[in-house]
Amino acid sequence: MPTTSGVFPCWENQFKIDTTGGDGSTAANLKTIADMESFSVSIDGNIEEWKAYDQEGWTRRLVTGKSISISVSGKRNMGDAGNDYVAGLAVKTGTDCKTAVLWTFPSGATLLVPCVINVTEWEAGDSTAVAPLAFEIQSDGKPTFTPAT
Repeated sequence: MPTTSGVFPCWENQFKIDTTGGDGSTAANLKTIADMESFSVSIDGNIEEWKAYDQEGWTRRLVTGKSISISVSGKRNMGDAGNDYVAGLAVKTGTDCKTAVLWTFPSGATLLVPCVINVTEWEAGDSTAVAPLAFEIQSDGKPTFTPAT
């Protein structure tokens, strides 16, 4: 049941990745990425500013662009479709790194983000550690927001 009021644990946010490198429009292609521990979301706005005479020295501003970055970290889980897909992008470049991510909010609303994936940590660490998998999801164009019903 969606969370519609009060506080909520972060795990109620759910993220899925299109494991075909597609646009996320086919539900069967969207897979959870097993064993991810942290999703850190950053929204960057491009702000144009100017100082109009009629504002008597005060600055006017307008947000003219946006981008979303999601830093993800967790453990490498071989055999999981989502985890294997992301790990497989570690040494790829160009359009091979394009895909889409579906973020489902606790309310039930969704954000479908066309993106590129940049793997930043891949299968190596301390001898007694579990192998890591960390990556960045960088928006590539306008996402589609669907409010909760």
